Amino acid sequence: MAIENYMPDFAVEAVYDLTVESLQKQGIKAVLVDLDNTLIAWNNPDGTPEMKRWLHDLRDAGIRIIVVSNNTKKRVQRAVEKFGIDYIYWALKPFTLGIDRAMKEFHYEKSEVVMVGDQLMTDIRAAHRAGIRSILVKPLVQHDSIKTQINRARERRVMRKITEKYGPITYKKGI
Repeated sequence: MAIENYMPDFAVEAVYDLTVESLQKQGIKAVLVDLDNTLIAWNNPDGTPEMKRWLHDLRDAGIRIIVVSNNTKKRVQRAVEKFGIDYIYWALKPFTLGIDRAMKEFHYEKSEVVMVGDQLMTDIRAAHRAGIRSILVKPLVQHDSIKTQINRARERRVMRKITEKYGPITYKKGI
């Protein structure tokens, strides 16, 4: 396993720390964002005022937000429909199916998008495979759904290898 396949291009405290200015400076026209524990806490489907403000700011600037989630259509739709966000469900990350579908459906080039997520094993790996930039964020809540707990155990091993080779990942307040 090449550890580089799991290295994010950026590490940011939270998705809400991605400012319009910093995204525009990077040439980003669309933010592909994981749903659970990245955009919303998996156990709080209504989101926060901070999240709503972030969505509003990006939308006003013409930056599209597309949720790319491994969850079912019902789960993703229920979570995002009240915010009017585009989404791809059943994305099968770490494979590129969902990312490829989002770029094709919404007509973006690889250089115009970034994948944001809280998991190295799914979000960051899928971004590498798809040839797009990636941003790792800290999970919004520290406890995960059962499905995610399995990935987290593998992720801790990968994180140790990254730390041994490159030093610890430093989360910043922006990109």
